[in-house]
Amino acid sequence: MIALGNPGQKYVKTRHNAGIWWANTLAKHVNVSLKPVGRFHTTQTTLPPPAHCRLCCSTTYMNESGIAVGELARYYKITPEEILIIHDDIDRLPGQIRLKIGGGTGGHNGLKSIEQHLSSKQFNRLRIGIGHPGHADAVKDYVLSTPSTTDQRAIEENINFSLQCIGSLLSGEFETVMHTLHTQTDPPS
Repeated sequence: MIALGNPGQKYVKTRHNAGIWWANTLAKHVNVSLKPVGRFHTTQTTLPPPAHCRLCCSTTYMNESGIAVGELARYYKITPEEILIIHDDIDRLPGQIRLKIGGGTGGHNGLKSIEQHLSSKQFNRLRIGIGHPGHADAVKDYVLSTPSTTDQRAIEENINFSLQCIGSLLSGEFETVMHTLHTQTDPPS
């Protein structure tokens, strides 16, 4: 599992770091710490048993996410189909979480970089909705800004909810996870 975001204090609370929020919440939930591994441009930890999975956060800028993902895939001989990317999604309402197997980038520059470095679109994605600013010209500033209190609460609540599926996710029970997440993680009305 590799979470995407931007490095540095300046970006910690920005929407683009929703993937990192998810990974940090999971690490806290299972009582592990992410440690820097410069060679792979990530922070990493191994999830405790029964999971046999490495949890990573890219420390590259979003547009260069493929560097970290590609290095990890080559070193550990991981196929794209074995990779789960956790990232923000402007095409989902704040708090909606969706699991997707393969597919396009939806204009997400981090995913474009990963496709380029893996030479494949067949990696899995856990998409965390952050909402859309309403106009394409506003996307860059929007993803690099802090969400409203209401949006932040919706994102945090659904990240916590999604962690109830972590066992099924790690077991590869994607249909079960999709059903649970796609029917239960709609933002509060």
